[in-house]
Amino acid sequence: MNRITKHPILDYQERNEVNFKFDGKKYTGFENEMVSSALFANDIKEFSIHKKGNAPQGIFCANGQCSQCTVIIDGSPLKSCITPLHEGMDIRTLKHLPELPATGQEKFDHKTETLKTDVLIIGGGPSGLTSALELAKLDFNIILVEDKDQLGGKLLLQTHKFFGSQEDSYAGMRGFEIGNLLESQIKENKNITVLYESSVVGIYKDKKAGVYKNNGKFSLIEFDGIILSAGAREKSLVFPGNDLPGVYGAGAFQTLVNRDLIKASDKVFIVGSGNVGLIGAYHALQAGIGVVGIVDILDQVSGYKVHSDKIQRMGVPVYLNTTVLAAGGKGKVEKVTVAQVDEKWNPILETAKTYKVDTLLIAAGLSPVDEFYGQAEKFGFNVIKAGDADEIAEASSAMFGGIIAGLQMAQKLGKKIKISKEYYEKSEVLRSKPGEVYPPFEVEIKEHFTPVFQCLQDIPCNPCTTVCPKNCIALDKKLGTIMDVPMYVNDDCIGCGLCVAICPGLAISLVKQVEDTYAEVMLAHEYILDFAPGDLISVTDIDGNILEKAEVLSCRFNKKYKTHLVTVKMSLENAKKAIGIRVQDESVIQPMKETFLDFLPDNGIVCRCERVAVKEIVDFIKEYRVRDVNQLKQIRVGMGACGAKTCSILMPRVFAQAGVDWKDVTPGTIRPLTVEVPMSALVDDKGEK
Repeated sequence: MNRITKHPILDYQERNEVNFKFDGKKYTGFENEMVSSALFANDIKEFSIHKKGNAPQGIFCANGQCSQCTVIIDGSPLKSCITPLHEGMDIRTLKHLPELPATGQEKFDHKTETLKTDVLIIGGGPSGLTSALELAKLDFNIILVEDKDQLGGKLLLQTHKFFGSQEDSYAGMRGFEIGNLLESQIKENKNITVLYESSVVGIYKDKKAGVYKNNGKFSLIEFDGIILSAGAREKSLVFPGNDLPGVYGAGAFQTLVNRDLIKASDKVFIVGSGNVGLIGAYHALQAGIGVVGIVDILDQVSGYKVHSDKIQRMGVPVYLNTTVLAAGGKGKVEKVTVAQVDEKWNPILETAKTYKVDTLLIAAGLSPVDEFYGQAEKFGFNVIKAGDADEIAEASSAMFGGIIAGLQMAQKLGKKIKISKEYYEKSEVLRSKPGEVYPPFEVEIKEHFTPVFQCLQDIPCNPCTTVCPKNCIALDKKLGTIMDVPMYVNDDCIGCGLCVAICPGLAISLVKQVEDTYAEVMLAHEYILDFAPGDLISVTDIDGNILEKAEVLSCRFNKKYKTHLVTVKMSLENAKKAIGIRVQDESVIQPMKETFLDFLPDNGIVCRCERVAVKEIVDFIKEYRVRDVNQLKQIRVGMGACGAKTCSILMPRVFAQAGVDWKDVTPGTIRPLTVEVPMSALVDDKGEK
């Protein structure tokens, strides 16, 4: 079984084991875990066979947004990533199209109930939770609709410590801890009703929303205001082999690894150097999964420098000005080819290299789940977007943005309150992009511990300043906000190591001189220890270069921040530069001897549900002078089960490739129901409409 039973941050918990069958063969899984996770745990990664070319398909988003994970469960086609596993389930590969049930077997024992609330909140992620709590404080009644069995959204996938401020966004705590904390506050509040495992599938002119409740019944919710906080969905990329099982989103990977403790892979390659890709690499290493490399077509890392730094010093290379050419393999990913690009982003084939991997993670950005917003505005509703549905940013920003969204909704509903200007200022800071990079401060090594900061970029973060018991750390005052970098301001450090333990970027060390040519260095380490005092370990600088083999003097575990504080003895010359411990062996990142170039660039899949390739679409646009996305339905683009959620994001690029300006194109029509709902859930045989 591909289970993660030992993890440096997460606790493995035994659960009730259940039996199920897949294609007639017996397997075991855990009760109520998602079917897709149970399949991955049993090394089953091919979920369906497409009718077009008999192509095998696997997961992509693992978040209920696409339909790549659909299988036949007890005779019905269901998304395995949002279907809980139960004893005796009969699960089968979806081969081509599912069969229609025999006539006369329909069961329409359903009465459409109507619930009423002041505010309907769609999505139980960070912004949805904080907006609900803020509205509840003002005595509004809230119904919060969440399609999972637990609140928290992407918070539940995050094992790293959060940036931001302790006061406003729980900086220094880990994402899943924040999610659990917020959910407990929601459950304690009598003004908030949570509908778990439910999806809002449509909104209507009479101020009602249709909800597929408990994934079984269609209900209506009557509301005065609506907050859209449904988060974001994975973006796809177009390249040959992009639909092979094993090519999927970095968020899906985090779901499998961190939420469900599934060792989803042995060796991964990542496309995209934003925070999602960088953190995904970190999570992989913590789970014992090799990370061969990260590529980005841009000329600089788009995520936080501290994230990139810690990944590289763990032994993962980041290749800039580089793109993925193709994924290859027989029915699944077995290799990936990448190449550098020129100034026009065209691949330079003579630089191509092929790596042996079993998984290719796409971390090329996210797109907001905000389909209802324009519709709600058109109907004249009181509507607000929050979190990633409003703007893609860090979860710390989403939490604070949710507070503001709750207050704004209260104003829309007639509550006479003022929103402090300071709230908007803090919100702007928390959503700020990475800023200027500075050279390190000069540090004098003394006979007592002194902090050395490798946090050199303006990012919103301040927990090191608030945790120091001696107030030795303050932020530089260039900007006058928590975007400023930290600095040592008074020489009273007692060597407690709290700043080292709490730092989200693992970018602080403590250094003291012990002999004329030697020093002790305290480093943060968030992996299962595979060394002990007396061992020699590879200590690295900020860029991942190995400085020397240093002797381990002690290992202390900080329970509050779940971080090992490892003290080593090393040369005085290298002590100030030391910041990391090498985790991954260099052999993992080596390319194959032969480069794989046997592919056709036009074979990249745009519409994953219907398997329509980029060349087919471009040729159709040119031949028929297409200026309306809906016309592409003639070749099945956007006609699949996901409702064009994935391919619609790629349309501007595809039309540009066909020589058509996207400004001249009419967008595709949004499906009336955004989630698949069986007819049996819609039919009200009790006579109510």
